[in-house]
Amino acid sequence: MKKSFFRLLNRINKAILPKLSNKDPNKLTKLQKGILAYRYFVLINSLD
Repeated sequence: MKKSFFRLLNRINKAILPKLSNKDPNKLTKLQKGILAYRYFVLINSLD
């Protein structure tokens, strides 16, 4: 159940949240870093 929930959440994130992988992490704002960390957390949990 947990894995399927995070997979669904990952699909929603891909559609809604901005893609930040092309930008330099040192130049991101705090909000953008938070979004990046959240997307990473969801991705890792969907793969486990």
